[in-house]
Amino acid sequence: MKYSKIFQYAYIVFAVLFAYDAIAKYINTGEIVYPSILLAALAVFMFFFRSRFRKKFENKDSSK
Repeated sequence: MKYSKIFQYAYIVFAVLFAYDAIAKYINTGEIVYPSILLAALAVFMFFFRSRFRKKFENKDSSK
């Protein structure tokens, strides 16, 4: 269970890294980097998805 919590927060780390990459490239070149923005949004979505899935799984285990 602890590994799933660690990987869940890894998605937030990746979201911050991709957002930083998109902002840095926009400031330096004025170019909008859509793949980095998309990957940052996907990482945030995966964080919340994994969080909800983990909570459901824990509730299912505790009810047994």
